[in-house]
Amino acid sequence: MCDVLQIARSTFYYEAKEQPNEDEFTEAIVEIFHKNRKAYGTRKIKAKLQEQGINVSRRRIGRIMRQQGLVSTYTIAQFKPHKTACNEAATTNVLDREFDQAEAKRFVVSDLTYVKVQHRWHYVCVLIDLFNREIIGHSAGPHKDAALVSRAFATVEGDLSQIQWFHTDRGSEFKNQKMDELLETFKIGRSLSAKGCPYDNAVAEAPTRL
Repeated sequence: MCDVLQIARSTFYYEAKEQPNEDEFTEAIVEIFHKNRKAYGTRKIKAKLQEQGINVSRRRIGRIMRQQGLVSTYTIAQFKPHKTACNEAATTNVLDREFDQAEAKRFVVSDLTYVKVQHRWHYVCVLIDLFNREIIGHSAGPHKDAALVSRAFATVEGDLSQIQWFHTDRGSEFKNQKMDELLETFKIGRSLSAKGCPYDNAVAEAPTRL
């Protein structure tokens, strides 16, 4: 019959086997998962099932967990910051923690933070005017680079040459040739925090950690 229907014998025997019913294990798996603070993965759930005399493969447990939307808290993606070398530019800290400014756009400070968008980390760059703590520019994207900072400048209303000083930490996304060219074009002065000292950029650091 298999020859007539052009069906492989292995396919026939596979289909002929009675498929196991996963419903009988689902309740036990869900119960173990929730009783253990949603922290158990397939390995520990399998061990708990074996204690109850139930033998189920980890692959099958994983399939049932996906169907039930069960995700162990230990497998949820955590943000891992990119380690970048601190630049050794001789640029000084012109701001010198004088965060209270009486003139608009005399000092604009910036920093990055990150958010998760559709299971992927994205970066947010903000430009803050120390005069009134207003966010005058912003951008977001999947890459932590000079282009992200440049797009934030592109959202600033008015003439960029009104900005007198731009202060940031020493991240490579802020201190590079592309940013140097942008600041030079609009005659914006450069100020950098001391190496490894976030307090020198406290106003920008605090809002982006919220």
